[in-house]
Amino acid sequence: MPEPAAYLNAVEVALLTSEVIAEYTLVASKINTDDGYFRLRATLVNGDFLEAAEYFTVAEREICVEDYRYQWMDGQRAVLRRRWDNTPHHPEVAGFPHHCHLGPGDTVTPGEAVNLFRILTFLEAELLHEGASVER
Repeated sequence: MPEPAAYLNAVEVALLTSEVIAEYTLVASKINTDDGYFRLRATLVNGDFLEAAEYFTVAEREICVEDYRYQWMDGQRAVLRRRWDNTPHHPEVAGFPHHCHLGPGDTVTPGEAVNLFRILTFLEAELLHEGASVER
């Protein structure tokens, strides 16, 4: 059975080895026997900013991200690039409650369940591979 502490360790390894993370700070973390939480802030290699928070549980021998928010902003933290979250405030969007806010106009698009590993993959595609990306 996966353990929350091992999952948090995997998150930190992913941050340390990602080509798009210049530096990060683990702002908060809490680990129990069957769930956990972390919040982090990271500077990306292009100077942009990422703030991420996840609450996860262990269910049926898997880590399940229950609640999340990943916010990618410009380096001055003034312009939203994207925010992925599953706060249930857009029931009209396909994939509810998963959705993505795009840009400063806060356009909301359908989403799917994500975790920090998928967000890092997305950012690597966007920042390192000339905009080739997974849409959500």
